[in-house]
Amino acid sequence: MKIAITGKGGVGKTTLASTLACIYSKNHAVFAIDADPDMNLASSLGIHEKITPISKMKELIKERTGADAGASFGEVFKMNPKISDLPDTLSYDYKKDGSLKLMVMGTVEKGGEGCICPAAVLLKALLRNIIVKKEEIVILDMEAGIEHLGRKTAESVDTMVIVVEPGLKSIETAERIKKLSEDIGIKNIVAVLNKCSALEEKAFVEKKLSNLKILLIGSIPIDKKVVLSDMEGKPLMKYKDSIALKSMVKIAKYLKKE
Repeated sequence: MKIAITGKGGVGKTTLASTLACIYSKNHAVFAIDADPDMNLASSLGIHEKITPISKMKELIKERTGADAGASFGEVFKMNPKISDLPDTLSYDYKKDGSLKLMVMGTVEKGGEGCICPAAVLLKALLRNIIVKKEEIVILDMEAGIEHLGRKTAESVDTMVIVVEPGLKSIETAERIKKLSEDIGIKNIVAVLNKCSALEEKAFVEKKLSNLKILLIGSIPIDKKVVLSDMEGKPLMKYKDSIALKSMVKIAKYLKKE
């Protein structure tokens, strides 16, 4: 099962991604992939040691592609580098038992969306390898908005979960994500409402999403424990009485049935 979590910046997708990864790792092997340039998935899991993103591993990039990370288009480098061994060797073993592994992809700072350079080629190949070939449950914390979909890095995802919050801007982002997801062949596109404080908000969002033919599979209430977990640097799973956590457990069960 491959699940990508996306949405407008600040909607809470990293908290959902990290919590789903923890929930599933109780009974399954999980790969949690931080594909967001902000790289907050590790801290959301309660990891405070520094993890070097793959995009910054210059020696590795040169070894696998034959060129420096920032080499420009026109320079010769391998477009299909060997990466099959990297998911296991470069991942962080969160529980020290292999049940939950974290990989931080990082971002390519040069060239923008159309960047064709060794670093970008390696990241894209690595991400595709994990999505397509890994038997584990894969949870991807994608970058905010829709840029990654234009690069087709999520084309093999089973389910695209769009995190929304009450408000038109978030709904508009969801509409764009849905269109681009469909353009690259993703058929199962659902939404989760976060930071919900009233039934009226849920009704408003549900109606808007229904018009877009996006199924709302769950809502997460505003919860002080989410703020507390961030302040204390602990995963939300540590707060057993969290009402947000209870909602995410239900969402995890729904996605597993898909």
